[in-house]
Amino acid sequence: MIGHHSSFYFFDESSLGVVAAGASAIDRPFLHIHSLEEAEAFLRSYGYKVNNPENLERLWYFHRRALVLMTERLKLNVSDIPAQIKSKEELKDIRYLLIYASQFEDKKLQRWSCAFLRCMHVFVHAETDLFSSFSEEIQKQILGPFEQAVFQDDKLYLKSFQKEGHPRVELLDFHSKPFKTSTSTVIKLLARPEALAMKIFDKIGVRFVTKTVFDSFQVIRFLVEENIISFPQIMPDQSSNNMYPVEEFLAVCNKLVKKHGDTQTLTPEKIDRLLAQRLKSSQSAFLGLFRKDNPFSSEDFKYIKFISRQLIQINSNSAGGRTFNFFYPFEVQIMNESSYKKMQSGESEHNAYKDRQVEAAIKRLFPE
Repeated sequence: MIGHHSSFYFFDESSLGVVAAGASAIDRPFLHIHSLEEAEAFLRSYGYKVNNPENLERLWYFHRRALVLMTERLKLNVSDIPAQIKSKEELKDIRYLLIYASQFEDKKLQRWSCAFLRCMHVFVHAETDLFSSFSEEIQKQILGPFEQAVFQDDKLYLKSFQKEGHPRVELLDFHSKPFKTSTSTVIKLLARPEALAMKIFDKIGVRFVTKTVFDSFQVIRFLVEENIISFPQIMPDQSSNNMYPVEEFLAVCNKLVKKHGDTQTLTPEKIDRLLAQRLKSSQSAFLGLFRKDNPFSSEDFKYIKFISRQLIQINSNSAGGRTFNFFYPFEVQIMNESSYKKMQSGESEHNAYKDRQVEAAIKRLFPE
């Protein structure tokens, strides 16, 4: 990369845009790498030594993952891929991918080389994190307390095993979200230019479905009072609530406390009607609703969502003789029955959501 500028006044637009203009490396249209030596130096700085067999095999692994992602998940035509970069046998030296991404004689080869590198870059970050090494411990320590609190008899409940007489919260459904595979993470990262691998917070999580809005807020109260979540660990900039504004909810509940004290005289359904009346009577109540922007998700998808962090403790046997701790994020979604039904059909359908992500990912791989 060094030594190919023709003037004292020349600066490489691709690298400078990333370092000093806030651009993403994924969105750079080309590289300035013109020899195997430059490519090797670039990869060394990136973190991989091509003369190290393990490092080299890892790079070829990411090359294969990129090919599978583009042809099987993004449904790109394999016959459109230039032969010289399609396989290890044809490419022969992984460094040529960087050189091909820097030349302009063959525009198709250059565009596809860049697409491979973009995919590989995101796979590197998606598969080189703490979850890759400690997925079992992370899932056990985060999901275990939630799963232990869910009780099934004739109905599904959140039930306290710590506090005698603590009210149960009826649920319509509960499930642990399957952890995001690296492929799903890569598509998400490609689809959203502002997303970074270290900012994928919903790799694992849980979803509660309740019958009423009031029950949804009861779920929050239960999780906090049972210390299943630690509210200081919640990341406020990642929260969404387009179900019901908190201020208005508290106003209704405070009136009920004054009127009924500790006596439970109203059902959650009746309280929901009072909540609905409150919204109708207020001109500004909806200002209390907010939702983290997601261009691929329908507005019908109304819920309370937050990201919290769990301090994961890795014992010495799992960590090569030493003990260490780290925080890992997880997502909690809470929605009522009507929102859940809307999510299962219509525009909010999960498949439609994924299709929009795929379309955006393809556009990112092959910018105009």
